[in-house]
Amino acid sequence: MTSRKMKVRRTLIALKLAVAVAVFTACTVVKVGQKPTLFLIGDSTVKNGKGNGDGALWGWGSFLHSFFDQRKINVENRALGGTSTRTFQSKGLWDSVLVKLKPGDFVMMQFGHNDGSPLDDTARARGTIKGIGFENKEIFNPITKKKEVVYTYGWYLRKFIQKAKAKGATAIVCSPVPRNPVRNAVLKLVDDNYATWAKEVAATEKVTFIPLNEILKSKYLALGAKSVDQFFTEKDHTHTNAEGARFNAAAVVEGLKENTSCSLNKFLNN
Repeated sequence: MTSRKMKVRRTLIALKLAVAVAVFTACTVVKVGQKPTLFLIGDSTVKNGKGNGDGALWGWGSFLHSFFDQRKINVENRALGGTSTRTFQSKGLWDSVLVKLKPGDFVMMQFGHNDGSPLDDTARARGTIKGIGFENKEIFNPITKKKEVVYTYGWYLRKFIQKAKAKGATAIVCSPVPRNPVRNAVLKLVDDNYATWAKEVAATEKVTFIPLNEILKSKYLALGAKSVDQFFTEKDHTHTNAEGARFNAAAVVEGLKENTSCSLNKFLNN
């Protein structure tokens, strides 16, 4: 090989290396510059309607972003009213989150209010089998007009967690907020099986758990029936108004701060 050819070859190699380094550097800069995203998934108690207070109904997810430094993290409320752990997945809502999920992101989930519905009613067919085991039942879904195998609440919850982990994201489980415990001006708090099951799944999967149900019930006891009743709309015993949703969002953050090892805490406002 002549000296001229060797020089040309060296020049080409040097150019290829320079291009490779430039591409690698550019990709690295983009990754470093990207903000993580906190995705919220759940039912209407997290996001009611379009999340803008239609009918004076609000979910706590509409106010959670105000507790975070949005220069450092994005908060996307992807919850949808009427969904259960089952239908949030079967309707493709979870897939639309997964497609955007990247390493370093967070998924905070809260389900349970609709999981106790019938498995195969003609209105919504959204219920799940009670518990956290691997039981299942094949049904004919009157909405989709197809056969469907329905699993337990815990089975679907684990699926959220495991798929989030597989994408390099951090999963956070919240127990469901209590329904309005005030009846005839009397505060009557009850145990919630879904709160217990959410805790058990989070423990098994070794992810952060926010005992939102217990935190709020403790606060309700301190406030009393009259104050608590003002957090809810007159339309039903499940949905909060703006004041109640803000109160619930603050309780989420309180529970998050108690989990000192959760890396999401570093994005909270001072």
